[in-house]
Amino acid sequence: MAESNFVDYVKICCRSGKGGRGSMHMHRAKYIPNGGPDGGDGGRGGHVFLRGNHNYWTLLHLRYERHVFATHGGNGGKSGSTGADGEDRYIDVPCGTVVYNAETGEYICDVTEDGQVVMLLKGGRGGLGNKHFATSTNQAPRFAQPGEPMRELTIILELKLLADVGLVGFPNAGKSTLLSALSSARPKIAGYPFTTLEPSLGIVSYRDGQSFVMADIPGIIEGAAEGRGLGLRFLRHIERNSLLLFMVPGDTDDIRKEYEILLNEVKTFNPELLDKQRVLAITKTDLLDEELQQMLSEDLPDDLPHVFISAVANKGLSELKDVLWKALNSESNKLQAITQQETLVHRNKDLAWLRSEMEDEGEDEEIEFIDEEDIEDVEDLEDFEYEDE
Repeated sequence: MAESNFVDYVKICCRSGKGGRGSMHMHRAKYIPNGGPDGGDGGRGGHVFLRGNHNYWTLLHLRYERHVFATHGGNGGKSGSTGADGEDRYIDVPCGTVVYNAETGEYICDVTEDGQVVMLLKGGRGGLGNKHFATSTNQAPRFAQPGEPMRELTIILELKLLADVGLVGFPNAGKSTLLSALSSARPKIAGYPFTTLEPSLGIVSYRDGQSFVMADIPGIIEGAAEGRGLGLRFLRHIERNSLLLFMVPGDTDDIRKEYEILLNEVKTFNPELLDKQRVLAITKTDLLDEELQQMLSEDLPDDLPHVFISAVANKGLSELKDVLWKALNSESNKLQAITQQETLVHRNKDLAWLRSEMEDEGEDEEIEFIDEEDIEDVEDLEDFEYEDE
C-alpha cells in the first residue's frame, strides 16, 4: 500500500499565524513638540481553512506536506500605520473528507461539497497601538498591546468515498469483475482472496445518457468490524453510499447465511448503515438453470430485492442496473438521503483503534512543530483582555 496512489488517511500539523503587536510610537514632526501617541495596530495572523475540491479524489497531495503554517501578522507602525495581515492557508481536500483531532480522536468537521470552506484554525488578532489608550489623564501612553498568539493543532484527514452504490461482499465474490463489466474501471482481477487492496470507482452508464457511480471496496470477512482482514480500514467508504449491493457467489452452500454475516459486519461497524437501501446480487450463476435459481430464491428474505447475475457471461446485468436505478430513485431512498444529510452524526475516534489505524497507515511517527523565536518583549506592557467577537 505504500506504493499506491490511493491515499485516504493523512496526519498533518496545522498552525495559524500570530497577531502583530501594536506600536507605541510618539508623533515626531517639526514645530510639533508634543505630538502625542500615533502607534498603529498590528495585523491579524493568517487563518487556516479546509476547502472542498472536486478535482482531487485522494489525499495523495497531502502525504508529503505534513506542516501547514499560515504567516504572522505584521507589527504596527508610526503615523497610525496598521501592520499587514498574515496570509491565509487553504488545505484543498476531496469531497467526503472527515477531520479528527489526532490527539483526542474528537470529530472536528466534515467537507462534503465542492467549494465548501471550513475555518480550521483562527489567526491571532493584532494588538492595539498606543493611540487607543490615550485619555485625558494619560495623554502619552508608552505601552501598546501585544498580538494574540498562534494556535496549533494536529489533525487526521480521513476520506470516505462518495458513490451511489457500494459493493459489499467476501473476497472473490466477483465485485471487481462486476465493476469492470458495468463501467470503464479496470480494477485488478485474480483468482485469489484480497486481490483488491484499495477502493475503485466506476461510472455505470444507464438509459438516456443517465449514469450512477459504483464503488468497489476490498472484500470483508467475518470479524472485519473487529479488525480482521482489510475490512475495518475500508468499511468507512460505504458510509456515504446511497445503496449497498451485497454480493454472494451462487456456488455458496448457504447464500442467506453469508448475506447475514455480511449484514452483521456492517451493523457492527456502524448501525446507521442498516437504514440504507439494500440489494442482493447472486454472482457466478452462469451454470445455474432457472429451476435451481427458483429454489435458491425461496430461501432468501422476501423484503430484499435480489438478482442472479454473471459478469463473465454478461448475464442479468441489464436487470441488475434496472433494479439499482429503481432503488436509487425511489421516494424512500431520496427521503432517506435527505434525512441522513441533515442528521448525519459523526462518531469520535476510539483512542484504542486510533493508534492501530495510524500504524497501519504509516502515520504513527510523531510530527513535531517547528519552534520559532518567541515574541519580543515590550517594556511596560499593560494587560488587556480581548472581548469576544
